[in-house]
Amino acid sequence: MRLSFLEPLYAEPGPYVSVYLDTSRNTEHPERAIALRWRRLRESLSRQGADRGLLNVLEEAVGSDTEVPGVHGQTLFAAHGTLVLNGELPWPPEHDSARYGTLPEAMPLVTQHVPEIPYMAVVVHYGGLPTAETHGWVTLEAETGTWPASTVTSGERLHRRVPVATWHRTALGLGHRLDERARRAHADAVVVGGDEWACNVLVRRLPHTLRGKVVRVAGPTPTDTGRALLEPQLDGVFRGRMAAHDRELVNVFIGRRALAGPMAEGLAATVAALQRGQVSALLLNRPPESSLRLWVGSRPTQLALSEAELTSFGVPAPREERADEALVRALVGTGAELVVVPEGELMLQEGVGALLRYADAGTPS
Repeated sequence: MRLSFLEPLYAEPGPYVSVYLDTSRNTEHPERAIALRWRRLRESLSRQGADRGLLNVLEEAVGSDTEVPGVHGQTLFAAHGTLVLNGELPWPPEHDSARYGTLPEAMPLVTQHVPEIPYMAVVVHYGGLPTAETHGWVTLEAETGTWPASTVTSGERLHRRVPVATWHRTALGLGHRLDERARRAHADAVVVGGDEWACNVLVRRLPHTLRGKVVRVAGPTPTDTGRALLEPQLDGVFRGRMAAHDRELVNVFIGRRALAGPMAEGLAATVAALQRGQVSALLLNRPPESSLRLWVGSRPTQLALSEAELTSFGVPAPREERADEALVRALVGTGAELVVVPEGELMLQEGVGALLRYADAGTPS
């Protein structure tokens, strides 16, 4: 996955406040619950040293995702009295948390975007006589997105209402419209739900390349939930699956490993490649444990396993930070991608590896 959406986080130096908060609205008094959770986090941030002005900026944004119904979360990042990122989380955080530190705690936000699978969802409803295919209407709604983030940040929808008598003919033209949308979104899959007869007509008239991506799903298909189309079914289709783009990168890594091509594996080799801006994609079996630390300087490529290493490169005043925070900053700062790959797909030495842009040695800038 590409991490360009995190660039605002690193436009200014820290310190940063990072907040992860359950803002679900599936309870009787959600605003009261959210306010109580925030009050606990605000007290914690005050003890950590965050000033009142920064806390007030955050408080204005807490719970501002009122348009998102159901179970979800919110993440907020602020620095120097300014809110720098306000995002929705597809799922509530495991625990509400707030940190005040020199680097933003971005990895939990990143992991809620994984596996970032582009898709198109299509719902087709037939409203007519149960024994006739010439009366009533067929309604179609289609929406492209990237799972799982799009469950709470759904995109523009295509809506069509067609007389049943013309559905066979109209479905052909709609199929080409859907194909155009799916191509623009680079959709890995087309998830189709709704009434069986109307869905069958549409699927048979889709262009061949799009038809091969169709996944039919059953179950309720409401279109007015305020969430992504087919949200419950999307979870069943995509959970445990990798995006096609990420799988291609994993296959490239496997090939380079076999042929001693430009790749790195293990923490030391990967950090050395990040120092030189060599990494085009970082592969992780899982996010690093919070106890794992790296030494960093003021620039994204200034990171190392030890203070002495950074000092030897002339980096002034290195400091020790959480490895996940240092790695995300390095990836964003160098334009590298992140691929979280299950161990069952590829076991990495120390859980980390990298595809390299080039194989030359160098030193960190």
